[in-house]
Amino acid sequence: MYAMTPRCHLPPPCRAASTTPATSTALSTPPPSRAGPDELRSTWAHRAWTLAGSAAVLSSLSTSATLATADADANGAAAAFAAPLAAALAAYSLADLATGVYHWLVDNYGDADTPVLGPQIAAFQGHHRHPSTITRREPCNNLHALARAVALALPPAGAALAAAGAPASAHAFAAVFAACVVLSQQFHAWAHGNPRRLPPGVGAMQRAGVLVSRAQHGAHHRAPYDNNYCIVSGMWNATLDRHRVFEAMEMVVFLRTGVRPRSWDEPDAAWTEDYDETAAVAGGDTSLDTQ
Repeated sequence: MYAMTPRCHLPPPCRAASTTPATSTALSTPPPSRAGPDELRSTWAHRAWTLAGSAAVLSSLSTSATLATADADANGAAAAFAAPLAAALAAYSLADLATGVYHWLVDNYGDADTPVLGPQIAAFQGHHRHPSTITRREPCNNLHALARAVALALPPAGAALAAAGAPASAHAFAAVFAACVVLSQQFHAWAHGNPRRLPPGVGAMQRAGVLVSRAQHGAHHRAPYDNNYCIVSGMWNATLDRHRVFEAMEMVVFLRTGVRPRSWDEPDAAWTEDYDETAAVAGGDTSLDTQ
């Protein structure tokens, strides 16, 4: 199945430790097949969860705006809205980091039978096999899983913040962080999309670094798939990869549990992306979403 060659560039103790027999996280099941048309469509349940998540975000933003407006009457608009804006920018940045950590986790550990995260792990593994599929998913099909998490988690968090008398900036942070996490899957899809078919302005935001770019995310889809995990703006990717943060985390997991991340092992041919998709993602072929 896999050549047991660690993708590790840490000091020698890492390499020595990685040669010790250990449990591998390599999937023993067959590679995922290409999704059929029915799997790409949005169901009413997908739409309902996406709507519920959107409503939760809008409710938190409304609370933040209400508190900021009330504060503006006492302290002036500039002072009242500066803190929520700063909090929103911080949330946008940290959401990028959070998506990177989560993406690294599901790419490297567990399988379809893992409690809670199993479906997401299977979906991310399928995405590595057929990366262009995400461009053909209907929006709510793509967003509903994260929207459901936000719909369930954000209202209680907002209620707790309100009960604690939290300022407008706290509600703004929660709302923007949640929104960016949900929309990260759409940003991810756009990073695989045909540039000529992206919504107006998306290409400009990708080039400006506001959204994760096609070129940057394309690097993640080249073996050993161990870099460029962040999928909101990608602003954290260079720092995380330069300082080998995920490699260090993998070593901690390995030394404490004996479990190897998938990125340490060369995937066999069955897990290698189709040639046309690989070339399109890595090389900028604009036919990526026409398959």
